[in-house]
Amino acid sequence: MARSRTQYKCRSCGYISASYLGRCPNCGAWNQFEKESQEVRQTSTKATPSRLMASVGAKEAVKMSSVKAEKEERVMTKSSELNRVLGGGIVPGSLVLIGGDPGIGKSTLMLQIMSDLADKYKVLYVSGEESASQIKLRADRLGLGQSPMLLYPESNMEHIRDQIDDVKPDFVVIDSIQTMNEPSLDSMVGSASQVREVTAELMKIAKLDQITVFVIGHVTKEGSIAGPKILEHMVDTVLYFEGDEHHAYRILHSVKNRFGAANEIGMFEMKNEGLAEVTNPSAVFLDERLPDSTGSAVVVSLEGTRPILGEIQALVTPTA
Repeated sequence: MARSRTQYKCRSCGYISASYLGRCPNCGAWNQFEKESQEVRQTSTKATPSRLMASVGAKEAVKMSSVKAEKEERVMTKSSELNRVLGGGIVPGSLVLIGGDPGIGKSTLMLQIMSDLADKYKVLYVSGEESASQIKLRADRLGLGQSPMLLYPESNMEHIRDQIDDVKPDFVVIDSIQTMNEPSLDSMVGSASQVREVTAELMKIAKLDQITVFVIGHVTKEGSIAGPKILEHMVDTVLYFEGDEHHAYRILHSVKNRFGAANEIGMFEMKNEGLAEVTNPSAVFLDERLPDSTGSAVVVSLEGTRPILGEIQALVTPTA
C-alpha cells in the first residue's frame, strides 16, 4: 500500500525539509524551497538502488590487483584549446557539463565542435530551446549548414531515450539541461529534482552505452549552475565558459576533470563566423603595453599547465 508524502526541497543545494522554510539552513539561500510529493510504500523499508548502480554494480568485492584497467582512449577534436582543457581530448563514455551565462556562446561552441566530429562520428544534437530551423539558420551563419549532424528538438526524456536507442550515436549534446523534462516526476521543468533525475539518466546512457554526452547548463546570478549543487558531482567533467559581453574574448576553463588536470584554460575569440581559437593569450594581454613605460611590469601566471604573461600597472607620485 502506498501513501503520499509532501516535502520541500531547496533548488540551490538539494536540502530536504518537512516544512516550508524561507531560508535554507544548509546553503543560506532565500526563497528556494519547492514542494514535492512522493509515494511511499509502507510494505517495504529497504532502500532501492538506482538503475545505474543496479546495472554496473559488482556482485562482490574484488582485489585491486586483480582488476584490469587500460588507459582510456581519447577522441581528438579540431580545437586544440578544447583538447587542452579536457586533458588531451574527449574520453568516450564520459559526461561533460558546460556552464556559462546565457548568450555567452556555449551553443555556438558545441555546434562547431560537433559539426567537425560529425564527419567521422554519429552526432545527435538535442535542443529544448530552439527548433531545427533555428539551429540550421545559426549553422548557416557559421558555415556549417552542410554538416551531417542529426538535430532533434525535444525536451521529453522518454522520447530522447527512444531516439538515442534508435540512432545509437557516438556523441550527444543536451541543450540545455534546464529545459529537459522527466515525465515520471510531478515537479516543474528546471527544478532541482528534474535536473537531478535527468542528469542521472544521462549518466546511465553515457556509462552503459559508452556514448559521450555533453550537457549545457545555464549559470545563475550567483555564478553557479542553475539547479542543485549535486549536479556538478554527478558528471565527469565541469567546464565553465566565461567572458564579457563588451569584449570578444571567451575563456573555457575546467573546474573538475576525472580524466585530466583541473584549472586548465582555453581561450577563444567571438567573430562573425563563430569562435576562433586564441593560441597565444599572452600576446592579447600584452598587446596594448607601452615599451619602457614607468610603473609597468610583466608577470607570469600559471593556469594549469599553461604560463600566461600579464601586465601590472602602478601609479606612483613623490611623497612630501
